[in-house]
Amino acid sequence: MENGDIPSVVKLEQTCFEEPWSSQSLESYVNNKDAVFLVSESNGEIAGYAGMYYVYPEGYITNVAVFEKFRNQGIATQILKKIFEISEKEGVDRCSLEVRVSNQAAIHVYEKMGFQGVGERKNFYDNPTENALIMWKEYRSE
Repeated sequence: MENGDIPSVVKLEQTCFEEPWSSQSLESYVNNKDAVFLVSESNGEIAGYAGMYYVYPEGYITNVAVFEKFRNQGIATQILKKIFEISEKEGVDRCSLEVRVSNQAAIHVYEKMGFQGVGERKNFYDNPTENALIMWKEYRSE
């Protein structure tokens, strides 16, 4: 993701999340050496994005979002695979994320990618209030 992608990613955030990130928040990660944020494009249009920041040797998936018209095409999976590839080269060997317990489509994608649910954070999300499923993935063999 580059600074020029931020306006489209902000629109995506507003479409997908009750509490979207601001352009300033996204800019801080785009220019952070301890993070990787990627977009996927289709015919020059942003289709989706995902990001991870590093707390070595761990990574934390911040957001994964795909515009509705591009869903069910494997875009989130492709972006996450590339993030894992890049972050592994940076010394990250496992990562975590939170997802709304009701977001079964996302949970299914994460499980297919090797994430495992390890617990819940009570009332983690607002609008509406909902628990988060905590998921972890290890992707470097010891």
